[in-house]
Amino acid sequence: MRSLNIGATGMLAQQLNVEVISNNIANLNTTGFKRSRAEFQDLLYQNERRVGSTSSDAGTTIPSGIQVGLGVRTAAVYRMHEQGNIQPTSNPLDVAVQGIGYFAVDLPTNEIAYTARGSFQLNENGQIVTADGYQLRGPGQVPQNAQSITINSSGEVLVKVPGQTQAQNIGQINLTTFVNEAGLQAAGQNLFMQTQASGEPDDGVPGVEQRGTILQGFLETSNVNIVSEITNLITAQRAYEMNSRVIETSDQMMSTLTQMR
Repeated sequence: MRSLNIGATGMLAQQLNVEVISNNIANLNTTGFKRSRAEFQDLLYQNERRVGSTSSDAGTTIPSGIQVGLGVRTAAVYRMHEQGNIQPTSNPLDVAVQGIGYFAVDLPTNEIAYTARGSFQLNENGQIVTADGYQLRGPGQVPQNAQSITINSSGEVLVKVPGQTQAQNIGQINLTTFVNEAGLQAAGQNLFMQTQASGEPDDGVPGVEQRGTILQGFLETSNVNIVSEITNLITAQRAYEMNSRVIETSDQMMSTLTQMR
């Protein structure tokens, strides 16, 4: 019976759906996290009576035919890159992007990664780095005797040092955009990597060419909506139960056949 395999594909699809939803809920409080959504598509169809074939010598055609589907499969896990809420922190090295764009950081492998998480720190050399020590591209070294750090909406990093009346510009934070943000590959640690599907990175000054602006002393929260995720979780659970019921019903029908005398 095809229904056994069809029900099994439905259960596997909903199992992955629950895993995606679970990961969203687990990262509810992860700064800059972008939620994901599983997308499904139907499998091949078996033609028991082909649509459009002739049904008589007079050339009449079959208007609908008989096609039996073979189940469902996961087509993609699509990442939703809409912006989360902006939350104040009062930390001068916390920055959020108001609009579109990612911060670029240098990895130890000499690769460039991109992140929406703007919670930066200073390392022992005065460089602005992520929580894992990856250096933010653009700004230079912050002087050891710096009294304050200001990051304006255009990404300029200005530091105030004793003996100078004007702030010293130590570099520029650029924002990177992509033609297809969903094509970025998640690498963990709130980092994304460029792929062929994402297109080439486009670096530029914040606030220029539709890029977002930078807010100092703020962080972008996760864009997970807990109410929607719980609703999706309940829906996936019910769909899983219905597919398991299909398998149970098919098993009962086969049992009935074997008991016939």
